[in-house]
Amino acid sequence: MTRRRALAVCTVAGCPELTDGGRCAQHRTEAERARGTARQRGYGTAHRTRFRPAVLARDPLCVCDTQDHGHGQPCGRPSQHADHHPLSRRELAASGADPDDPRQGRGLCGPCHSSETARHQPGGWHR
Repeated sequence: MTRRRALAVCTVAGCPELTDGGRCAQHRTEAERARGTARQRGYGTAHRTRFRPAVLARDPLCVCDTQDHGHGQPCGRPSQHADHHPLSRRELAASGADPDDPRQGRGLCGPCHSSETARHQPGGWHR
C-alpha cells in the first residue's frame, strides 16, 4: 500500500488552493515565468563551457560545509552543480567581476545546492 502525502494550502499568501507541498500549479508557473530562462539570467555559453566544467573538475566532491547539519566538514557527495560563491552571479556582474571565472565558484551536490539556493536567493523558502 502506498502512503499518500497530506495536502497543504499553497504557500502564496491568500491562495486557498491545496497542493502536495509548496506552491499550487498556477503560482509555480507564475514564479517560473518571472524567474526567466537560464539565458535571461546570464547563464550562457561561457557558463556552460568555461565556468561549470572547470569548477566541477576542481571540486568533484561537494565542498558544502555541513556545519549546519552538525558535522562541520565537507559533505563529500559527488558534485553536480557549479555554484557561485561567496557572491552570487548577479552580485559578481554588478561589481564588474567576471561571473564565469571558475575561481568564483564551488562544486555542490544536488541537495546542498538546493538548500544553499533556498537559503540565500531572493524568494527562497526561508523568507
